[in-house]
Amino acid sequence: MSLHDLKKFKFNEDINHVLDNCISLTVPKCRGEIVDMTLGGPENDSFDVCYDVEGKSFTEINIVRCKNGVAVNYTEDYMRRRDPDCLIIADDEPTDKPRFKDQYGEDFAPLKEKTYRWLEEQDLILVPFMAGGEYGGYPGALIAPKNAAFFAAGLAGLQLFVNIDEYEGIFEPRLIIFLAPPFRHTYFNGKQIVVHNRTPELYEMFSYNLYPGPSAKKGVYGFLLDIGEREGWVTTHSSAVKVITPYENEIIFMHEGASGGGKSEMGENIHREPDGKILIGTNLTTDENFYLILEEPCELQPISDDMALCHPDLQNGRKLVIRDAEDGWFIRLDHIKQYGTEPFNEKIYIHPSEPLVFINIQGVPKATCLVWEHTIDSDGTPCPNPRVILPRRMVPGIINDAVEVDVRSFGIRTPPCTKERPSYGILGMLHVLPPALGWLWRLVAPRGHNNPSIIETEGITSEGIGSYGPFLTGKWVNHANLLLEQIQNSLSTRFVLVPNQHIGCYRVGFKPQWLMREYLARRGSAKFKQDHLVPARLPVLGYCLDNLKIDGQFVRTAFLRPETQAEVGIEGYDKGAAQLMEFVKRELSNYDVPELNPLGRKIIEVCKNDGSLQDYIDLIPMRY
Repeated sequence: MSLHDLKKFKFNEDINHVLDNCISLTVPKCRGEIVDMTLGGPENDSFDVCYDVEGKSFTEINIVRCKNGVAVNYTEDYMRRRDPDCLIIADDEPTDKPRFKDQYGEDFAPLKEKTYRWLEEQDLILVPFMAGGEYGGYPGALIAPKNAAFFAAGLAGLQLFVNIDEYEGIFEPRLIIFLAPPFRHTYFNGKQIVVHNRTPELYEMFSYNLYPGPSAKKGVYGFLLDIGEREGWVTTHSSAVKVITPYENEIIFMHEGASGGGKSEMGENIHREPDGKILIGTNLTTDENFYLILEEPCELQPISDDMALCHPDLQNGRKLVIRDAEDGWFIRLDHIKQYGTEPFNEKIYIHPSEPLVFINIQGVPKATCLVWEHTIDSDGTPCPNPRVILPRRMVPGIINDAVEVDVRSFGIRTPPCTKERPSYGILGMLHVLPPALGWLWRLVAPRGHNNPSIIETEGITSEGIGSYGPFLTGKWVNHANLLLEQIQNSLSTRFVLVPNQHIGCYRVGFKPQWLMREYLARRGSAKFKQDHLVPARLPVLGYCLDNLKIDGQFVRTAFLRPETQAEVGIEGYDKGAAQLMEFVKRELSNYDVPELNPLGRKIIEVCKNDGSLQDYIDLIPMRY
């Protein structure tokens, strides 16, 4: 690195000491340069990322150079998914997360010092980026060991990479990520841990593991949430897509939900059978399949995949206005199990315009990495969390501008439900929600059934406020208030709730949200007629539809109202509803604090008292 490069940065004294005393320092000038470093040199086709752990070499990762990028595979099953409890707070700022000193019985400062000293003993890579993307982005930097260049390549694909030679002025990061993998073993018993330290001048993040999800991805998200909490705005956990019907009507969907809740899938075309039919669902009791024929689906123009900036400078007081908060997408590929599942995107992954970073996917040196060949876990089953980091500039038809949101949908992974085995899988294909219930579902944010993205948990659990609770370093109640204010200021944006995986006794995958997208796009901006909406048997589920017709074909009532399924019935539905309400009320108790917005308190009281659907509408009227 030239002295000129370092002079373009402004760091504090401690960080300058690390950079001045490390063995070597590389500041890459493009993402392609970082990808070339991932194998330890252009002559290598494979590379092991190893560290000394208490005198023994430990191999964390094997990397293979493929024709279309690099395939990154962890040696431990545990490291192939994000641990939802990995975030620890080192500072004394307000938080609902565990603090380092409470968790480990000591202050973080000594470990921070040891981390700095360990970094000084390494060849380092310094990667400048903008957190939050080009619009309203905040300067950030990664300081990492050079042999973990794959991590830097991943971050440079997710966040807006900065070529320091082209940056005007002095680059002064507000966020710095320090990567120090061996401490996972020596201090944290092998666990994924990311320590956040918030100071007035600098947001420090110490990543003690090599899976990029908790730091390069969700850690940066936590930083944006912290900025928004201080300034009064939110970065939503959401994807967004513009849908253009065959009749050239346009509508913007924003889809929120926990990891695995269908955010990436919202930007996908509907998966079809070999004969072109759409398999709506399969009855798990009878194995009977139900199909739909859709000759001409809507055109999709992606906007965001996982995070959307809702900055106040964008808002207009009518509809919510958003912009993508990322420069690249961390796309889960577990649903692609064979060639031809998703031809449009498979072509991008197989023949990319620049090398991609594949994670948890098998790779053979100098061969093409095939995204349906998922890494096999130690139990012999495919890893449920295969990923690719896709720079958004490689996505055809991508929208870069801010957009008004017409429909905010929320996705929930639901299990099968029958009379014999009742569960919370009682949601119909589409529920229309009044705004008050739109807010309530963002408070409870179910993580849902068989979540492929995180370490498995038992039963129905919550992803926390806004479905971004695991990444939030501040107070949940502050974000509950911010989300309620956001909804009140954008009442022309509609709210719907959609399940995925199961509807009662039917296995449906992500078909409900894809068909919801097609149906609502074809309806355009027309309001729902009151006689077309049927109050759900469980009030927190808002309205069901009395019928749903797409291109002249009716979807069976069994998919709209699960209680009409013979295998579920009223008995199975009500038992499942009781399970769901037990979860909802338990999660709402987290917001029983004085700081909660008074209107929010009234909404929660309606729920706790088993109020009617009209009670929610009376608090915030519906405009649709």
